[in-house]
Amino acid sequence: MTSSTAPFSSSPSVHPVLAEVVRSGFAEGSHRGSLVVLAADGSVEFALGDPAAPVFPRSSNKPMQAAAILRAGLDLSGERLALAAASHSGEPFHLDLVRTMLAEHGLDADDLQTPPDLPLDPVEAEAYLAAGGVREPITMNCSGKHTAMLAVCLRNGWDTATYLDPSHPLQRLVGEVVAEAAGEPVAAIGTDGCGAPLMAIGLVGLARAFRAFVLAEPGTAERRVADAMRAHPEYVAGTRRPDTWLMREVPGALSKMGAEAVQAVALPDGRALAFKIDDGSTRALGPVLARSLELLGVDAPVVSRIGRAPLLGGAVEVGGIRAAF
Repeated sequence: MTSSTAPFSSSPSVHPVLAEVVRSGFAEGSHRGSLVVLAADGSVEFALGDPAAPVFPRSSNKPMQAAAILRAGLDLSGERLALAAASHSGEPFHLDLVRTMLAEHGLDADDLQTPPDLPLDPVEAEAYLAAGGVREPITMNCSGKHTAMLAVCLRNGWDTATYLDPSHPLQRLVGEVVAEAAGEPVAAIGTDGCGAPLMAIGLVGLARAFRAFVLAEPGTAERRVADAMRAHPEYVAGTRRPDTWLMREVPGALSKMGAEAVQAVALPDGRALAFKIDDGSTRALGPVLARSLELLGVDAPVVSRIGRAPLLGGAVEVGGIRAAF
């Protein structure tokens, strides 16, 4: 793993338009970015922009983080392993399992170093606030991952106070897993929204990593993570989230979005995709993902559901965001 504190840029101004914003028949805006689609043999089948340039995959790195936790010796499976790789919506079943996992390992919510936050899902956030809830570390969407990180530190006798330091044994292992899965060195290390170290790789590397997870031998850490996420997608995301819909309705699909409009998907035969929208606008993520899935050869009703992004005028649909490639 290599690290860098120097700024890097993938020259987003030269990237192509991935999505257009059309209101009342008028194109009022656009979203640029980079994208790559891999064939089943791992070769680049389609690309836009500069998919080799390093980006911060944000939470799309979570499968690799979860695999590192398994490699370090924590025995997780099922919903617990899915939650360790999650950006959960903060629904009651998510928070209940986080509390259960904390208790199982002799931890409590005060041990979490996630920043206080509201549930990620807007519907859940409204319900939480209406019930008198306040921002808490456990409610932050990465609390399942942090619980697993703390638990594996306890198992190995590693310092829990510094588990988010890039030099911590766990985080060094995460960097090794990311580089190995991506097939390229980590280009830079930053700090993610949850406070954990964040490893930069190219979109081609990110797609390769997801491909490696679905093709890994059964019983390996990578395959165990992929299998848990696909078996329990509602714990990876939530009941109203595209990652859940896709993994539920396309057999064998592995899907994980990240903040700043990053997305990675792999199919069980090794086809894969990854993209990032330069301005980080998640409103364009669904249409771009749907079109990318079409390029990947996915033919399922969920594609249209994911791609629908209407624009309203006076509470009436007057347009939408559409893919431009």
